[in-house]
Amino acid sequence: MDDAEYALRMEIIATCRSMDRQDINQGTSGNISVRWRDGLLITPSGLVYDTMAADDIVFLAMDGTPTGPHKPSSEWRFHRDILAERQDLGAVVHAHPPYCTAIAITGEDIPAVHYMIAAAGGSTVRCAPYATFGTDELSNNALQALQGRLCCLLANHGSIACGTTLGKAFWLADELETLARQYYLSRQFGKPVVLSDDEIERVIEKFKSYGPRLKAQT
Repeated sequence: MDDAEYALRMEIIATCRSMDRQDINQGTSGNISVRWRDGLLITPSGLVYDTMAADDIVFLAMDGTPTGPHKPSSEWRFHRDILAERQDLGAVVHAHPPYCTAIAITGEDIPAVHYMIAAAGGSTVRCAPYATFGTDELSNNALQALQGRLCCLLANHGSIACGTTLGKAFWLADELETLARQYYLSRQFGKPVVLSDDEIERVIEKFKSYGPRLKAQT
């Protein structure tokens, strides 16, 4: 592999470890993919993050053919399908964050209870209907929930966050978990006040010139 591919593989590993440190994920349940050449680089199935090396990351062709010493993540289908359908995206982060997952267990969308929901691309974070992990049905449900959005919940499962780069996808995964926590806590005190669609449109417009400046992890 060349230097650029090695650096990207190491960024994937570093981001996996950051997911655990920031309580976005537990164990090996999460997975990450990044667009690479005519396919994608994706985390292997069931391998502990702290033991991963660059060679452990799997290259997956768009026809689903893996290259490497390990099987790709069991969720490779929705990673592949998202990157195939959404040419505006370059990376996908999937995890089982506690608050996102708790809300996903209810099957509810997250409404616009905070203006940062605009980072998701709209006035809601949709919850995709439940389907068995690793299936075409789950992939199709996720694609529908991501229409016009950068992230979504998966019912009784977890969350997906996407971005043009891995850094932006991971940033959004963290912001989504913060939003889910805020929504969960606000419901303990009564009925949350939901911002209007017009206000979220204003915030989305402002976000075009405002947002995180992210460097690749090392």
